[in-house]
Amino acid sequence: MLLVTGGAGFIGANFVLDWLAHSDQPVLNVDKLTYAGNLDTLKSLDGDNRHVFARADIGDRERMSSLLEQYRPSAVVNFAAESHVDRSIVGPGDFIQTNVVGTFNLLEAVRGYWSKLPDDERTAFRFLHVSTDEVFGTLEADDPPFAESNTYEPNSPYSASKAASDHLVRAWHHTYGLPVVTTNCSNNYGPYHFPEKLIPLVILNALAGKPLPIYGDGQQVRDWLYVKDHCSAIRVVLKSGALGETYNVGGWNEKANLDVVRTICAILDELKPRADGQSYATQISFVQDRPGHDRRYAIDARKLERELGWKPAETFETGIRKTVAWYLENQEWVANVTSGQYRLWVEKHYGA
Repeated sequence: MLLVTGGAGFIGANFVLDWLAHSDQPVLNVDKLTYAGNLDTLKSLDGDNRHVFARADIGDRERMSSLLEQYRPSAVVNFAAESHVDRSIVGPGDFIQTNVVGTFNLLEAVRGYWSKLPDDERTAFRFLHVSTDEVFGTLEADDPPFAESNTYEPNSPYSASKAASDHLVRAWHHTYGLPVVTTNCSNNYGPYHFPEKLIPLVILNALAGKPLPIYGDGQQVRDWLYVKDHCSAIRVVLKSGALGETYNVGGWNEKANLDVVRTICAILDELKPRADGQSYATQISFVQDRPGHDRRYAIDARKLERELGWKPAETFETGIRKTVAWYLENQEWVANVTSGQYRLWVEKHYGA
């Protein structure tokens, strides 16, 4: 069995669906079900005995130890994290608790379980830690993309907490011999994305006739990675990644935020035109930039291609079209996820 933490969140749930589409190896899916955890995403797995769900917090070491002993997984893939920069600025405590303390407790639970495995199972065991490019800080316009050897220079409470978790994973490998690999990915997008992030927020606000909020001048550059490409990369690293190594996962798609929004508007103009004939781009609204906003992220994913043969299948143009189409076709999922606590957060953060 494979143990996946954070498997009801955006990337984690996509990974669980992707894994079971490619493998019959069962999954123990552990998620705390905070506001961003959504079991509706996994509805297609109802009745599938390859998928076992357990509501649990990675910070609860006793519970995690119990689940490990009960289900005896051959690997752990750790997606569990608080991941929204804006939320980390407003309330950093949750990020320290989950991303730092939670990762520590999970590592200790896994180490205790792994240390007692028979020799052949210990040798085959893997702990894959999923992290972010934001731990590297920010780039100038003419800087080369982040490589795995770049110094960590996190600039937000979120990225600092993820950097701390990466260091813990590295230390548990070098100190205790825990068989770990780490991936640092660029900005993900695609189906089932919780709409506090740029792309789903813009799609849903556009359709609702609301302003499309863009921080500052909209020229912040990100490397965009289609979530299913990310899932395929994790499968490759889990199977063939060298122990103790870090692999950058990127989409080779650097885009300014404003260009991303304009692309979404153009696709919506084509697929679901406004009743008044105007472009959705007329809804673009610039808002005050957030504190410490990193100007540019870019990932150099050549190591992953060179050593393990992985590269993304989607361009930004193909991936964003699939994403917009998915949101248009899955309004029930959208309605369920945008109720209650999500609406309160958006109203508080962006204004009613």
